[in-house]
Amino acid sequence: MRLLTPPPPPLHEAHTLVLALLSVSDKRGLVPFAQGLARRGIQLLSTGGTLAALRAAGVAATPVSEHTQSPEILGGRVKTLHPRIHGGLLGRLEVEGDQAEMAAHGIPPISIVAVNLYPFRQTVASGASEPEVIEQIDIGGPAMVRAAAKNFRHVCVVVDPDDYEGVLAELEASGGVGEETRRRLMRKAFAHTAAYDAAIAGWLADQAQEPFPAELSLAFQKVQGLRYGENPHQRGAFYREHTAPAEPTVAFSKVLQGKELSYNNILDLDAALGLVLEFPEQPCAVIIKHNTPCGVAVDGQLVRAYRTARAIDEVSAFGGIVALNREVDEACAQALAETFLEAVIAPSYAPAALQLLGAKKNLRLLEAGPGLASPQARPRVQRDARSVSGGLLLQDRDAAEPPLDWKVVTRRTPTAEEEKALRFAWRICKHVKSNAIVFAQPQRLLAAGGGQTSRVDSVKIAALRGGQALQGSAVASDAFFPFRDGLDEAARAGATCVIQPGGSVRDAELIAAADEHNLAMVLTGVRHFRH
Repeated sequence: MRLLTPPPPPLHEAHTLVLALLSVSDKRGLVPFAQGLARRGIQLLSTGGTLAALRAAGVAATPVSEHTQSPEILGGRVKTLHPRIHGGLLGRLEVEGDQAEMAAHGIPPISIVAVNLYPFRQTVASGASEPEVIEQIDIGGPAMVRAAAKNFRHVCVVVDPDDYEGVLAELEASGGVGEETRRRLMRKAFAHTAAYDAAIAGWLADQAQEPFPAELSLAFQKVQGLRYGENPHQRGAFYREHTAPAEPTVAFSKVLQGKELSYNNILDLDAALGLVLEFPEQPCAVIIKHNTPCGVAVDGQLVRAYRTARAIDEVSAFGGIVALNREVDEACAQALAETFLEAVIAPSYAPAALQLLGAKKNLRLLEAGPGLASPQARPRVQRDARSVSGGLLLQDRDAAEPPLDWKVVTRRTPTAEEEKALRFAWRICKHVKSNAIVFAQPQRLLAAGGGQTSRVDSVKIAALRGGQALQGSAVASDAFFPFRDGLDEAARAGATCVIQPGGSVRDAELIAAADEHNLAMVLTGVRHFRH
């Protein structure tokens, strides 16, 4: 086959294209793209499954092994790692020496590369064995992508099938691919290989049970641009992991209707989902306002759970974010429609519920999937990353289970009803900003206070919100009471029992204070700070 030689430099906006190399794992749009290139007189090189797909569609393509005059070896591990490939990708057509060497060695330029990499993440997600996963670590693909991207002035590199149509349109319009497009595709290509390598590094760290490696690579894909960040003068965007985790997440939920999600919506939805996952055993409703729980309740029926949660603080519930852990039926939808809400996330929605809520055009509805409705649904241990100036903090998520046992340190032991209320309050408490104080009954939140610089102020805020409803309540504290004043205020507000980690140098003083108030107090030994 005669290969055309490149035209003389300079070759910029519309140089003549000679060869295109196609080698893709994701074959979406492959055949139409190849057909479009062929119509332009571009000769196609290909490998393996891509070559078979092209031939099956009647598209003529030359095997890479024929082009290189070198067979695939090592079971296909080595196909494209050859000077005739990489010389064609890296040759600088404006450099006289490069052109001379390419001519001397019979290396034609490759002007278009469409490559996406072995399905490494999908193989990991499938539960494949280590040898199977290792075989999905692509070597030749990233090398070609990086070479083509480095030489973007002369090579158009495409790693995303969604870009095929635009590339063909430019070829049809001008006979070449413009520099602005080539630069954009170069950036996308390097991001693609970086994310791929990050996935490999992350899997290897997981295999070694090394959650905090010496060098950390994180890879996320953009879900959407946001109108702005927390405030209109801040830019924002939403990213997610490349592979959906096993548990329900906001990032992988399906948006069914409503206005575009905002930065603050996403934060609050994540907070609401994290809290509703604490109560998988029965229908639960959570209402979040400004990342703080203002309503939490469980009940045998979802609609009753929601109405109870809303009644806790109807003023704060207005404009709130709701999470539900069972399918939304028509009755629950009717209750949701009674109040202005920003967003609702649930496992699913009955057709009648969707029809009813469809009248609320701006209400954002998210479907998290059936996993959220499972009685076994629980938050799993994941890494939690937060940026700081010039760095990143990384930790395990606080997925500690509620204590199955605890240490009773007061003269009075909690009653069975108090014990239920204490466990309920403790589950909520880790989702409130520290210093966190939560008053609760066995099946509902009564009031919460948090985000204060002193624990006693958090108690006072919760007491002010709860009022007379706090009589006979349980109180949870995310960390120990440093002084007895917070405990005194809780007793004055109406609490009859307390759950807290303990561990203060004043524990003895706190126990004595609890006994003075006839409070039952238990220590968990586990702290739940949330800064």
